[in-house]
Amino acid sequence: MPSNMEERRQYSRVVFEAKASISQGERSFITELVDVSLNGLLVKTPAHYHLRSDMPCTVKIVLSEEVHIAMQVALVHSSDQALGFHCTSIDMDSITHLRRLIETNLEDPNASERVLAELVIKAEMAT
Repeated sequence: MPSNMEERRQYSRVVFEAKASISQGERSFITELVDVSLNGLLVKTPAHYHLRSDMPCTVKIVLSEEVHIAMQVALVHSSDQALGFHCTSIDMDSITHLRRLIETNLEDPNASERVLAELVIKAEMAT
């Protein structure tokens, strides 16, 4: 039975292992990605991190030396194990890479259509 959090999710989430960096002002922390969607991401809580919940952050997911996904995020959940972020802004190159990552990591054969529909919803919410 899905939890309330899962029921409220509108976007497809995929588990994906990658290095990520979190930046806020002059501070920067290296961590590991747990999962990602078009609407946000979950990372492992870095040791000795300090983030202000009232300030935006930038998260950069490293896919390769040349390819990364960068998004502006807001911290919405924190625990000793994980930090949850809501995506507030993402550039076109990053959303293209993110869409491809999600499509290739979902096992559902209708994933492309669903991810495209989610992109339309995200674009409509941004305007």
